[in-house]
Amino acid sequence: MGSVTSYFAPLCGEEQKLEEKRHFRGNDRPFNLSYHYADNAITTSKYSLFTFLPLNLFEQFRRLANAYFLSLMLLQLIPQISSLSWFTTAVPLILVLSITAVKDASDDINRHRSDKQVNNRMVNVLIDGELRSEKWMNVQVGDIIKLENNQFVTADLMLLSSSEPLNLVYVETAELDGETNLKVKQALTVTGEMGDSIHALAAFKGEVQCEPPNNRLDKFRGTLSLDGQTYSLDNDKVLLRGCTVRNTDWCFGLVIFGGPDTKLMQNSGKTTFKRTSIDHLMNVLVLCIFGFLAFMCSVLAIGNGIWEFKEGSVFTIFLPREQGVNAALSSFLSFWSYVIVLNTMVPISLYVSVEIIRLGNSFYIDWDRKMYYPKNDTPAQARTTTLNEELGQIKYIFSDKTGTLTQNIMTFNKCSINGKAYGELLDFSGQRVEITEKTERVDFSWNKLADPKFSFHDHSLEETVREGKREAQAFFRLLALCHTVMPEEKTEGELYYQAQSPDEGALVTAARNFGFVFRSRTPESITAVEMGRNVIYELLAVLDFNNVRKRMSVIACHESEAACRLTTCTMIPVRSPDGKLTLLCKGADTIIYERLHPSCNKLREVTTIHLNEYAGDGLRTLVLAYKDLDEGYMDDWKRRHHEANTAMEDREERLDELYEEIEKDLMLLGATAVEDKLQDGVPQTIEQLAKADIKIWVLTGDKQETAENIGYSCNMLREEMKEIFVVAATTAEGVKEELQKARRTMCPQAAEEATVIKARAGLFWLQKTQRVEDEKVDGDYGLIINGHSLAFGLEKDLQLELLRTACMCQTVICCRVTPLQKAQVVQLVKKYKQAVTLAIGDGANDVSMIKAAHIGVGISGQEGMQAVLSSDFSFAQFRYLQRLLLVHGRWSYLRMCKFLGYFFYKNFTFTFVHFWYAFFCGFSAQTVYDEWFITLYNMVYTALPVLGMSLFDQDVNDRWSFQYPQLYAPGQLNLYFSKKAFVRCMMHSCYSSLILFFIPWAAMHDTVRDDGKDVADYQSFALLAQTCLLVVMNIQLCLDTCYWTAVNHFFVWGSLAAYFAITLTMYSNGMFLIFTSSFPFVGTARNSLNQPNVWLTIFLTSLLCILPLVAFRFVLIQLRPNINDKVRDTVRKEALPALAPRRPPARRISTRRSGYAFSHTQGFGDLVTSRRFLLKMPLRSRPVVFTQTDSALAHSQPQHYRTIAEEPHSPQAAGAP
Repeated sequence: MGSVTSYFAPLCGEEQKLEEKRHFRGNDRPFNLSYHYADNAITTSKYSLFTFLPLNLFEQFRRLANAYFLSLMLLQLIPQISSLSWFTTAVPLILVLSITAVKDASDDINRHRSDKQVNNRMVNVLIDGELRSEKWMNVQVGDIIKLENNQFVTADLMLLSSSEPLNLVYVETAELDGETNLKVKQALTVTGEMGDSIHALAAFKGEVQCEPPNNRLDKFRGTLSLDGQTYSLDNDKVLLRGCTVRNTDWCFGLVIFGGPDTKLMQNSGKTTFKRTSIDHLMNVLVLCIFGFLAFMCSVLAIGNGIWEFKEGSVFTIFLPREQGVNAALSSFLSFWSYVIVLNTMVPISLYVSVEIIRLGNSFYIDWDRKMYYPKNDTPAQARTTTLNEELGQIKYIFSDKTGTLTQNIMTFNKCSINGKAYGELLDFSGQRVEITEKTERVDFSWNKLADPKFSFHDHSLEETVREGKREAQAFFRLLALCHTVMPEEKTEGELYYQAQSPDEGALVTAARNFGFVFRSRTPESITAVEMGRNVIYELLAVLDFNNVRKRMSVIACHESEAACRLTTCTMIPVRSPDGKLTLLCKGADTIIYERLHPSCNKLREVTTIHLNEYAGDGLRTLVLAYKDLDEGYMDDWKRRHHEANTAMEDREERLDELYEEIEKDLMLLGATAVEDKLQDGVPQTIEQLAKADIKIWVLTGDKQETAENIGYSCNMLREEMKEIFVVAATTAEGVKEELQKARRTMCPQAAEEATVIKARAGLFWLQKTQRVEDEKVDGDYGLIINGHSLAFGLEKDLQLELLRTACMCQTVICCRVTPLQKAQVVQLVKKYKQAVTLAIGDGANDVSMIKAAHIGVGISGQEGMQAVLSSDFSFAQFRYLQRLLLVHGRWSYLRMCKFLGYFFYKNFTFTFVHFWYAFFCGFSAQTVYDEWFITLYNMVYTALPVLGMSLFDQDVNDRWSFQYPQLYAPGQLNLYFSKKAFVRCMMHSCYSSLILFFIPWAAMHDTVRDDGKDVADYQSFALLAQTCLLVVMNIQLCLDTCYWTAVNHFFVWGSLAAYFAITLTMYSNGMFLIFTSSFPFVGTARNSLNQPNVWLTIFLTSLLCILPLVAFRFVLIQLRPNINDKVRDTVRKEALPALAPRRPPARRISTRRSGYAFSHTQGFGDLVTSRRFLLKMPLRSRPVVFTQTDSALAHSQPQHYRTIAEEPHSPQAAGAP
């Protein structure tokens, strides 16, 4: 009932009061219910039981043709003007409405089931002093709920307490921001002291005042009033719906926002009714047809009035007029009679056929084995059947990064130690050898603590470490010590690392396998196993990472060879067992290089060469370095560090100065290269789509460096690009300047102000459109813009500047964007480019973008099914997108355009013959054809042949479609069916109708049979005209068909055979005797079809109709061939293209570094050195972070690629092994 109220309330003038501030009490439902806050139930469906019928009918009658057929049915209820029964229109109309309604209801029932499944999940709620199991939908604002490990967060909660030290909770936010690395949330100390005491929690009466519901995922402002004290609440104290609790036994939270008010739902966007551009065009064309129909009926009505006035009186002797009917009234009635007679210009079978074609093409997607992912047993799925042809017109693709382009799995791939590179395999001639699943892996069986899932192939690195080379051991010692990873040992020797970024986890795992195992930590020490030997390091300080420092260091007591190097530096001072102090640092190469000792210059040059090679391969690089420290200096530094850390003013600046002081004169150890695994075939897919002139924009919540890495890995960003612009200003003016500078660089001659072309479109031309033309740019450019700058760019004053600059670039990458910003970017392009857009993603953070685009594609990935449930199409791998667009989309568009062109042609021709006949029947609204032929023309005689063409036709097969992606371009330009094509179709129909009427008329005029009897009766002429019409229509269909199957032959020849069989049967004596009034054409077929001149007339008519068309097409192909003509000519001359062989990717040398993916938030540094790090209670083993053994995160294995056209021959070939 709520949905009905919400739907009709605005219509009744009821305004919804906007919430300005939220105020509620814990454990006080009566108080909280007085504010009428939303409960925790969610609704993603379009309809309810009460609104389905009116809303669905409203949507269906927005299709102008349906409204037209309803009006036509009402006209047929008036006997004075109707020559046809009302049910001839009513039955097909009800059938069409019912089929569409059933399909829409089925789709919405699935959404209801999904909502019901979520709303009926169970959670423990504290009610009346005891924990009760309640459904999610019954949870209210102010309730206290208990969550356990691996549970989804029920609503937006204020964290009260947890089982972890410092009241920490570890959450996975993949559904919100696409990142699978864990985030840390922390409760207030005052609430954390309640622990899991039900008595204390039930007595909690804190009052919360906070911001109203909004879509900002990264911000929260509020206060908690408890026992007369006020405490500040921020985003770190809040658990958002959509997160998953990980690695935490239990936690308690206070519900702040429920259901539709949660930040996840606020970012989901509205469910909209999507219609294709062809649907919109058909609405306009149908309106034009109505206007043309009214014009023809007016002409014929005027003709009837003139004829009745001049000639009609002669016939009144034996055809008397009805009482009160004169020439004027007869003319008026004949207008409406002709509206009924000529209604075949837009037959209702058109929409039935369109739905059948779309359904058939949807099944092709569902059945395509080349889009089936055997590893997860996931087929492609067309979740809607109304948007297939739109897949052939995509101009812009908006893609998520994590889980869509990448697997979000980091693997330690290569490294450079003391000037020597490891990780690459060479043959005897020094050429690189491609690493495949069959390549021999390094055997780590000697290391009992090694991770069995870790894979490495260069045996020389293992030998170097085991031989005791100091530099190699120092390298991995640094990786084992210089980090903020949290270890977890569930059973003896079974280690799990909890890293704030997947890169750190990959590096610590690499050190673990090469014999330097990080085992455990306390606030003062790190325990490691080095080559089978237990070692404890004294941890003196952690100099944590942040976005400015781009490095991390630790200071520890160690032997002389501790050091570390990373793309983002981490520095730690550690005291080793022998008492020696060492600073270990890892970070970005540019940052570390500035702080190296001059003695490292030669090693630095060699390492730089290796870094360039790694960057060329798209790997994420880090540099490692170390420094031995004097104990006296360290004591003085620690004293000054303590003073700075406790200072009330300029604390950050003073700490930065101290960090800069100690992190200098470092000794270089080497570099690491980590691979952020792309999904199979991503670079090749992007290359193919680019050749099809489809622009791809990446919209990701990840940090800039990470997104930039993937841009290079996917070949979206390339070294040969003239320039890659980075927009990172923090003010609106700064963003404007950077955008203008980029635009002027790319196109100096462009106007300063954007030219917006305003026009009208849509039904009755009521819709105002604005379009910004593309501006030509010499060369390829890239644009990278972060979320803060994008927020300014999306403001009204800067929208056009952002759009102009971005559209000049070959590649656009937006980083740190919120889900709502993703949708806003899509809407901006839709509004001003008037181009068809597609959004693809795999997480809940992509839902709003998927809903905003013309086409939404969901990937069944690691981030849940939210994106799939909101999408129009879904599959398991990004690489299937090229097949969806270049094959299924292009074929669907081509078939639909051919169908519409042919369908309008055959019906216009059919109707125009009526128009010409009116001049010979006194404008009496008499039909030129037999009534049974009129009834069966669209439903039987011409239905199956055109469906056969529309379901099976293809200009070239799928391999040639991949070979020539340029075949996709005509769809983007809407060349196959447009208003111009429609006008050409009408002109062609007009010519054909003239031939089909006047040739048979002239041939039958004053003609006699062989026996001298007269043939020129109405019935014989009707039979000849309809036979000529049907033969010509079938020949035309044969000319339009490019790809013949047995089904096509059966439909074409079967329909002709059915026509003659049905005609001879209905015109037989038997049918006349049984149904005398229904079958008046007795004997006409056998008397006419046995005459040679009748068959000669059919042949001559067909020749005159078809010959000009064939000649025109021949001349056009010779003088102005399009891309389809050229490719089809090539297909006839050449053999089928072979499958492209697998080949290792070409190496490029790059001076650009891949940014290391530290978390964008502050690291765990403060936490690991905190005195309250350990629980006061005995340590308990915690469950594994990821319990699913088949998770891709759990199987860190090497990635293999295959070429675009290559088909997997086994499950292993289709995905990562």
